Amino acid sequence: MPTDTAPLPADDPDLAALSLDELAQRWADAASRTAISAEAMTGTDRKAQAQGIPGERLMEHAGTAVAAAARALAVRNGREERPVLVLAGPGNNGGDGFVAARRLAGWRMAVIAVLVAAEPRPRTADAARNWDRLGGLALVTRIHAPVARDLAILGQGIERAGVIVDALLGTGVHGQLREPIRTAVEVVRRAREAGVPVLAVDTPTAVDLTSGDPSDPAVRADLTVTFHRPKSGLRTRRGRAFAGRVLVAPIGIPPEADRG
Repeated sequence: MPTDTAPLPADDPDLAALSLDELAQRWADAASRTAISAEAMTGTDRKAQAQGIPGERLMEHAGTAVAAAARALAVRNGREERPVLVLAGPGNNGGDGFVAARRLAGWRMAVIAVLVAAEPRPRTADAARNWDRLGGLALVTRIHAPVARDLAILGQGIERAGVIVDALLGTGVHGQLREPIRTAVEVVRRAREAGVPVLAVDTPTAVDLTSGDPSDPAVRADLTVTFHRPKSGLRTRRGRAFAGRVLVAPIGIPPEADRG
């Protein structure tokens, strides 16, 4: 199917059957766009919503794209029979992860979805709504991990996971990571060292989307799914080293909202 007529992720009935190379081809139009900074992307997102595109719909497309990439990554590594571990922060990056968890379960893949936050619920309305939608779903285990010790326990036997989805933090990283996010990043590091492939949502946690500079610690991913346009930070030498392969998924932002 030509990329300019391919459906958006949440509307694409074939997405769950595609390989990583096929997903890249499907979304080639988005990947060919000019790279932008995190600040410009935030403005574009807000403008799209002001023009009537619901944030929940943008999140649905983003999370579905992440799910398709996570499934394809698991299949490529022969790990599709193992549970996918989604580590999600309290913001919209975590919300993308919750959508991915729901989609993966709908494709008959087991998922453990972890809210990594002191608060018992995500902070944003869209993320909270998608966290709630996971309740009671077959194949989904929901866990709230408010303190570092919860993550340390979760990390025991981490090598049994099929894929780790890093949906901890997107563009809102400033300074040193705080707990429990910091320990979650260490869990991801140990998982990758044990051979578990890591997929980052939008950017690896603690890697700046504009500059590509990492904090310490930062997630090192095998695959990053970013949205709408390439990001300038993921094209720098350091950004590429942390992001791994990068897919750029369309999420339905109209051209008139695009400041890039």
